[in-house]
Amino acid sequence: MSSDGDDYDVLVFGSCIVDFISYVPRLPKVGETLHGTRFATGNGGKGANQCVAAARLGSRTAFFGKLGDDPWGAAYRTALAAEGVNVEQVDLLPGESTGIAQINVADNGDNQIVIVTGANKRLAPVDAFRRPELFERARVLVCQLETPIDGTIAAMQSFRGISILNAAPAETNLPRVILSLPSIFCVNETEAALIADMPSVTDVQQAKVATRKLQTMGCKTVIVTLGEKGAVFARALDNGDGQVYHVKPLKVDKVVDTTGAGDAFIGALAHCLANYPDAKLGNCIAAANRVAAWSVQMPGTQSSFPRADEIELPADLATLQDQWGCV
Repeated sequence: MSSDGDDYDVLVFGSCIVDFISYVPRLPKVGETLHGTRFATGNGGKGANQCVAAARLGSRTAFFGKLGDDPWGAAYRTALAAEGVNVEQVDLLPGESTGIAQINVADNGDNQIVIVTGANKRLAPVDAFRRPELFERARVLVCQLETPIDGTIAAMQSFRGISILNAAPAETNLPRVILSLPSIFCVNETEAALIADMPSVTDVQQAKVATRKLQTMGCKTVIVTLGEKGAVFARALDNGDGQVYHVKPLKVDKVVDTTGAGDAFIGALAHCLANYPDAKLGNCIAAANRVAAWSVQMPGTQSSFPRADEIELPADLATLQDQWGCV
């Protein structure tokens, strides 16, 4: 963990969303009212999730985001601070609602989701210039696509260290600049297929093709996560060996809840890149796989992310070398 001045390990520029989850026997028809069986709330949004994941592993983190000046926003900002996140750049905006997701979950697993982005839509390019010393001295920047893209572009343009773009939610015809700016472009199999214009990406070989295609579109280093099949990555063409690698998955005995596993992976990857600067990328990805595998064995999203004393990442990530190889 960093300890001097404004030297932060991980900056996250992104979204905060509060989840309102209703559990119902089945999804309602148009105009129908149903009795639900349970209600729950939780803090989400990919940006905040990834920031909390890194903070729990011991990274010194700062978050740039927008919340509504309402009880939900105030509570969320307090919760982030309690996780050890620097929230000086998390604004509570009068006249805006905190971003929310209204989720209905049926007994058979079907769901309906309505997202109101609220204050998240106010995260703008100017926010990337408010604390230049953070952008100059932090080690890793993490961005997503849940907030306006012009702000995300400005943040990556302003950053001097390693930048990770988790291109989710995925969109077709992304501007080339958003593909070429980040040091690392990370997507899951569904997002990879959409952005690379492929029918599907369901296995390691298809992920290899998607990785190469994304690099021809302008991406530097590419990581495609495959859930229970691990991950595939290739280093930037101008700084790598031309190979595509597969990182093996970590087997788990029982999957409880996969919500947020991708965010646990991104947060852990950022943590490892910041705190193990000499480690090989494959070893960092293998470590991130361990964190994601831990999270799917626990209920909830942020509540499922492990703390450093729970997961015990190896002091030397080189011990994970046997977890990956060429494909």
